[in-house]
Amino acid sequence: MTTLPLKVALIGCGRIAGHHCQAISQVEGVELAAVCDLVEEKARAYADEHGVAAHTDYHAMFEAHPEIDLAAVITPSGMHAEHGADVTGRHGKHVIMEKPTFMRPEQLHAAYDAAHRLGLQIFPVFQNRHNKAVRRVRQALDGGELGDIRLVSVRLRWCRPQRYYDMAPWRGTLSHDGGCLTNQGIHHVDLLRHLGGEITRVNATMRTLGADIEAEDAVVATLAFASGAMGSLEVTTAARPDDFEASLGIVGSKGLAQIGGIAVNELQVFTPDPDALAPNSEDFVGIKGHGAVYGFGHLQMYRDIVAFFDQGRAYPVNREDCLGTLKLLHAFYRSDEAGGWVEVADDAQSARLGAPNEEIANLYRTPSPR
Repeated sequence: MTTLPLKVALIGCGRIAGHHCQAISQVEGVELAAVCDLVEEKARAYADEHGVAAHTDYHAMFEAHPEIDLAAVITPSGMHAEHGADVTGRHGKHVIMEKPTFMRPEQLHAAYDAAHRLGLQIFPVFQNRHNKAVRRVRQALDGGELGDIRLVSVRLRWCRPQRYYDMAPWRGTLSHDGGCLTNQGIHHVDLLRHLGGEITRVNATMRTLGADIEAEDAVVATLAFASGAMGSLEVTTAARPDDFEASLGIVGSKGLAQIGGIAVNELQVFTPDPDALAPNSEDFVGIKGHGAVYGFGHLQMYRDIVAFFDQGRAYPVNREDCLGTLKLLHAFYRSDEAGGWVEVADDAQSARLGAPNEEIANLYRTPSPR
């Protein structure tokens, strides 16, 4: 039986790991137990800051700390399925899965099936759902303040120059990263469903315009919602010289809402109640040293995990919800591959996104103990 406080380990100590550490330190009922990264200096930096043990081998970490309840997988996206399988199958721990959760729906099914057999939980991370502006618009949609949805639009204009992709071999690859849609745009793909409802068809065009990488850095798409609403998506990391916006707008039969800012953190237009703009906007720029685009949503995510174990409250993102976002993601790639409209409900997967690449995978593997 899992009891409080929950002991959390981090596997992967990139920039977002610091965001997890800060959130864990602020949430009652959860505490950091250990951190791990193949690069000792990265693990040591977070370990020293938070007074926990540092490891370079997560198998050894679990052996040294049997008290660990769950592990956050914050490794390159293409390694999530393998690392998550080790956390649950080899070490018997619950797992927190950072975006984009898994690279392929087949990996999601395998992970959830295995966790179910073992009586373990998978907690997907879609922290932007917890932004104040997003919550207020969701409340308005649920309460009928905006009426029936007619149009939904996403626009993400960020800057990722070549030096960003050159930082690590996995960046910009279709096997382990995906491009602007899978890495940077995945939260907005998720919000299309979370706020707009299920999408039936997409027609997407992808290009690589601003960097020498395998994956896309620009996407333009048209969407058809099950409700009859229409939608559009524009996502790029080819903007220069800096990040400009990450916005989502909804045109309803009774009004209009637009969420903007650096990472859907500002309620900029809300015609049912203009006075709601300031109280439902957040300043992410002040998140010192931990990445403004990550926001504050990880705090609520960890609270939701604590509530699951302590109160039996359902975690807000379940298997089918997570699968819906991953299938929508793959539909955009399948559409670009097909050169036209594709059905989101189709069980087909992209031929490119998440395709195996053992050469890159071997750079990020931790050998299993004999």
